[in-house]
Amino acid sequence: MILRPKVRGFVCVTAHPVGCAAHVQEQIDHILRQGPIKNGPKRALVLGASTGYGLASRITAAFGSGAGTFGVFYDRPSEEDRPATPGWYNTIAFERAAKRAGLYARSLNGDAFSETIKQQTIQFIRDELGPVDLVVYSLASPRRVHPRTGVVHRSVLKPIGQPYTNKTVDTDLGIVSDITIEPATKEEIADTVAVMGGEDWELWMQALQMAGLLAPGATSVAYSYVGPEVTWPIYRNGTIGLAKNDLERAARRIDAQLKAHGYGRAFVSINKALVTQASSAIPVVPLYISLLYKIMKAQGTHEGCIEQIQRLFSTQMYHGSALDFDGGGRVRLDDREMRPEVQRQIVELWPQITTETLDELTDIQGYRTDFLKLFGFGLAGVDYEAHTDPHVTF
Repeated sequence: MILRPKVRGFVCVTAHPVGCAAHVQEQIDHILRQGPIKNGPKRALVLGASTGYGLASRITAAFGSGAGTFGVFYDRPSEEDRPATPGWYNTIAFERAAKRAGLYARSLNGDAFSETIKQQTIQFIRDELGPVDLVVYSLASPRRVHPRTGVVHRSVLKPIGQPYTNKTVDTDLGIVSDITIEPATKEEIADTVAVMGGEDWELWMQALQMAGLLAPGATSVAYSYVGPEVTWPIYRNGTIGLAKNDLERAARRIDAQLKAHGYGRAFVSINKALVTQASSAIPVVPLYISLLYKIMKAQGTHEGCIEQIQRLFSTQMYHGSALDFDGGGRVRLDDREMRPEVQRQIVELWPQITTETLDELTDIQGYRTDFLKLFGFGLAGVDYEAHTDPHVTF
């Protein structure tokens, strides 16, 4: 069939296997151009390995440091007449490229929050890979079935305490409008922390430690975001922000436990705002990203997921470098986004953005391009008029 993008709201319901493979190869090529990352990881476990920062971490570990990688992800497989979600195609493309390069690569598709997937992962690592020296926690999900209580928790993107009104954009239609979001209830706040906080990261690290599958000096990193004041009511001071605070709490606890048992370190990396499947779902944020892209591209400081993670690995985690923490004990990969001159322009231009000025003041086209690339569309060298078999298997 001929596969074309079909966008509904903040998601594209189709994905292109050839385009997704080309997108993965673009990221691999970037890492190879940067050269080897000295003293990098040798055996990595990536939780949430199929898209965004998780995929970039897996690519960087493998092709920057020659690491064997085990990836856990949760995507819909393809069928004879139905495309998979993009993470399925991304993971197949990554595994094929890794194996061509002589690198160990194994993946497990399933609910990483579940005890079943934890134990299956541990068994594979024990049998095939050996103790890991890097654990990347990059899960993003709207729901979590608690592995011990069986309770289903669903996350929400809401402010806390009072309604929040600001402008947002329909990225498909290019219409800027005001949106008002009602505050979360106490139950919604607790559920969001249960889904997006740090408890599951702790459970993974405990399971790996008890199984003897953490190598000496093992590092674990989780990814988060702070952002500017314009997004704080819906992000940092909202439900997702409380969940991220809990992620930072978990980092401190995991770090202490690792050090107490002679292992390495755990920390949170605050990364730059980028177009991902997760960020596209947050009101206000896509408009902010479109404006940010315009400013940072003009300054020559824009980075995508793969550039961010390559910089994290090569200037902070490995390559003879040392972690540079902020006052909250976090590594800041959003340093270029948060430069005063960048944020000053955000503050000045934000009130001027309307439907009529959107194309002039923001890089909405760049946002759309990056969004479609997440689903394998708009990649150079891909014939999108050709008939393509959507059913691709490992």
